Amino acid sequence: MPVPLSILDLAPLVSGGDVTGALRRTLDLARRAEQFGYHRYWVAEHHFTPGVASSQPALLLGQIAAVTDRIRLGSGAVQTGFQTALSIVEQFGLLDALYPGRFDLGLGRSGQAKKEAQRLRAEEQPQEERVVDGLLIPKPFSWAPIFASKRTAFAGGFLHQPGAEPLGLTEILDQIESLLAGPVSDGEGNEVAAVPGAGADLEVWLLGSSGGESARTAGARGLPFAANYHVAPAKVLEAAEAYRESFVPTAARPRPHLMVSADVLVAEDDETARHLATPFGLWVRSIRTGLGAVPFPSIEDAEAFEWTDRDRELVADRVTTQFVGSPQTVAERLETLRRVTGADELLVTTIAHDHADRVRSYELLAKEWSA
Repeated sequence: MPVPLSILDLAPLVSGGDVTGALRRTLDLARRAEQFGYHRYWVAEHHFTPGVASSQPALLLGQIAAVTDRIRLGSGAVQTGFQTALSIVEQFGLLDALYPGRFDLGLGRSGQAKKEAQRLRAEEQPQEERVVDGLLIPKPFSWAPIFASKRTAFAGGFLHQPGAEPLGLTEILDQIESLLAGPVSDGEGNEVAAVPGAGADLEVWLLGSSGGESARTAGARGLPFAANYHVAPAKVLEAAEAYRESFVPTAARPRPHLMVSADVLVAEDDETARHLATPFGLWVRSIRTGLGAVPFPSIEDAEAFEWTDRDRELVADRVTTQFVGSPQTVAERLETLRRVTGADELLVTTIAHDHADRVRSYELLAKEWSA
């Protein structure tokens, strides 16, 4: 029996398109994903990104819940440095009140750009490309310069109240878990409760791109953890190892539960899939240059782009780890990812310029995976 397949969606814009079209395509894809048998449908949180419309997960998830019936829905991930614990609990508590028992509260660490750049530099270690039991582990990409850039600092001014200091991951998790269990007391008779939110039936997840704090905290708290092979493929094995080594069993979760993500594009045959994937590298380049993902380019625009050696190096780890091909080709590569990481679940994300190609990719993969 194969492990479950789930979807991560960014509500991507495409060249020549707009936000309305991107969001309507997300609603359509969520309906189709439920029909195809996917286990979860998660949406990301990104800000100041020209080609991504999923800036507010809770709002978007409410719209998705209204057009689906049973597929689990969640955030991949709410960026905890930009909100209070109360606002997060109230948002997802409201969703659970309207659509009970369907939501995953996926949380990611984020905060001030300067601190994030310092943390990333501290975690970076030299690493050469290698193959581990059939799985490509590329050289790591350094995000530190992007987090240290003036544009990132400028954008950060809109993401925090003046003078606000984001809580650390442990502190905000403590508050979220207390508010969900609520009411909360200060020990002197003063009591507050999140309404909605207290008692909400949410599954709390942590997401991470390395073997750092997020992976270790998820393990220490007995939470499920999602590791990014699609964003940070060089670090996926250390993230999985750190999570398992740190795991402390709880009554609710006696064993670790690891989900691993992957970039995927499936078509009827390998050649067609490679053709449809042509714009992917150009799209990744826009992210890696620090300007945020552009609307997904057309195949024609991508074919006309003149690449430099520096450009190719910038996107190499993402392009070489994108799983592109026929249903059988991609399913075999995903099975390798599952086997090497020991994943209990896989989270796939697909972008194509044509919505029909994107839907077809998910449909073909679901059929092959369950065959």
